[in-house]
Amino acid sequence: MVQDRGDSFVEEVPLHVIHLDQDDPRKCTARKMHANGLVEFHESISRAPRRGYLLDPKSPTTLAPEDRTLISIGASIVVLDCSWKRIDESLEEISGKTKLVGRKLPALLAANPVSWGRLGRLSSVEALAATLAILGYQEQATRILQPFEFGEQFMDLNRKPLEAYGNADSRKEITEIENDFFNS
Repeated sequence: MVQDRGDSFVEEVPLHVIHLDQDDPRKCTARKMHANGLVEFHESISRAPRRGYLLDPKSPTTLAPEDRTLISIGASIVVLDCSWKRIDESLEEISGKTKLVGRKLPALLAANPVSWGRLGRLSSVEALAATLAILGYQEQATRILQPFEFGEQFMDLNRKPLEAYGNADSRKEITEIENDFFNS
C-alpha cells in the first residue's frame, strides 16, 4: 500500500518511456520493462502523455516529495530512454515538443551492469524506480525492478538516501540530504 503523508494518492503511477533506439537492445531496460507490461512505450514524442514529469538529468529542478501533487491527480512519469553519450542531443530533439515538466533526480548510485557504481548514471528502470520511491510508491518501485538481476541491488545500494529523500519536506531539504550522502 502507498505510504500516506496526508496527500491523496493514486494507487499506481502511469509510467511511460520515450524510446530513441540509441542503445544495445540486449541491454535496454526500457524494452524489458515494456515486454513485462510495466510501462507504455513510445517511439515518438507525439504519442507521449501531455501531463506529468519528464525525468531530465539536465533540468534545473530536482524531484522532491512536493511533486506528489501532480501525480496524485493522475499525471504520468516519463523517462527518455537514450544513450548517455547522446543525452544533450536527445534532450534537444524533444525540447519544445512536450509540455511535460522536467525534473532531475537527486544523486543516486547506479547498480546496472553498464554503469555500476557511477553517480547519477541510472538506467531507465533505475530512474523510474527511484522516482516512484521518492514520491511514496515503494511497492510499484520494487515491482518494476523485479525483472532485473540488479534491481534488488539498486534498492539496497540506495536505500538510505531514497528513504531520506522520500521523507524530505522540500527541495531545499533534498539538496541538504544529497550533500550529506554524496559530498561529505
